[in-house]
Amino acid sequence: MKNIPSVDLSDFLSEDLKKKQKFIKEIGEAFEEIGFVALKGHFLTDELSNKLYEEVKNFFNLPNEVKESYEIKGIGGQRGYTSFGKESAKGRTQGDLKEFWHFGQEVVNNAQLKSEYPDNVIVNEVPNFNKVGMETYKMLEKTAIYVLRALALYIGLDEFYFDNYVINGNSILRPIHYPPIQGEPKGAVRAAAHGDINLITLLMGASASGLEVQNKKGEWIPVTALPEQLVINVGDMLERLTNNKLRSTIHRVVNPPREDWDKSRYSIPFFTHPISEMSLNCLPECINEVRPKVYDNITAGEFLNERLRDLGLIK
Repeated sequence: MKNIPSVDLSDFLSEDLKKKQKFIKEIGEAFEEIGFVALKGHFLTDELSNKLYEEVKNFFNLPNEVKESYEIKGIGGQRGYTSFGKESAKGRTQGDLKEFWHFGQEVVNNAQLKSEYPDNVIVNEVPNFNKVGMETYKMLEKTAIYVLRALALYIGLDEFYFDNYVINGNSILRPIHYPPIQGEPKGAVRAAAHGDINLITLLMGASASGLEVQNKKGEWIPVTALPEQLVINVGDMLERLTNNKLRSTIHRVVNPPREDWDKSRYSIPFFTHPISEMSLNCLPECINEVRPKVYDNITAGEFLNERLRDLGLIK
C-alpha cells in the first residue's frame, strides 16, 4: 500500500443502502489494515478551514510572553497554550519541536460534565480566534460522530453506540505550530513516532508535508491527502476497545529537508475523546478463540490520565 485509502462520507449519509454498506466496509477494512483513511464529503468547509488557519497563524505570531500568559498550570495542558518543547512522545525524553493550543468541549445540558472539564481560554489579542476555533470544533465533532456510527456497524454494534459517549465528550481541537528549525535538532523531531490516545483523530490539511505512518512491515509511508480531505486515524482507546481489531497506527512528523528549515509548519488535529466514564473493556464482539482478550479493564478517564503522565504533561 503506497498511500492511505480514500473514502467518501456522503456514501454513508446517502439513502442508498448499497453505498452506505460500501462506506462501512471500506473504512472498517482500512482501519483494520493500516488505521488511516483520507475522507471527503465531511462537514468542514474550505472557507472555515482557511479562516481557522489564518487565526491560528495570528495567534502563534504573538510575542512569546503573550502566548505564555495563556499557559494554564495544573490542568495537564488540556486547555489554552502549551509552550515549545513541553510535550514528548511516550518513551522519549526529548521534547517535540512544536507549540500548540487546545480548544475543548462546550458542554450542553450536563452540569456535572461542565464542572468536570476546564473552561476554554479566551485570547484577547486575536478577537476571532476562539469563535472560529469553536465553529471548526463543532463541524469536526459532527463528522467524527458519523464516522463512529459507521465503525459501530462494522464492529457489529448498534449504529448509535458511540453517541452517548462522544456527544459532550472530552474532545480536543489542537492547532499546532512547528516553528522554523534553529540549528541542528540533535535527534529531536517535529513529532516523534507515537499512537494517539483517543478514539479517532481527524486531521485538517497541514500547511506542509511531513506526516508519515508505519505499515505492518515497519515501513514509513508519507501521508498525502487532497485539500478537501480530512485524514482520519484510529487512536489507542479504539484499538483497546476493539481488542486490536482496529489498528492505532504509529505515525510521526519528520523534520523537513535542511533547505526548508526556515519555514513554519502548521497542522490542526481534532482528537475525539469520550466522556471519562466510558468503559474501554474489550468488546465481546471483538473477542474469540483466534483473538483472545489482550487488555485489562479500564475507563477512558483512567487511560487518559495514564497517558498524560507518559507524555510528561501531568505528574
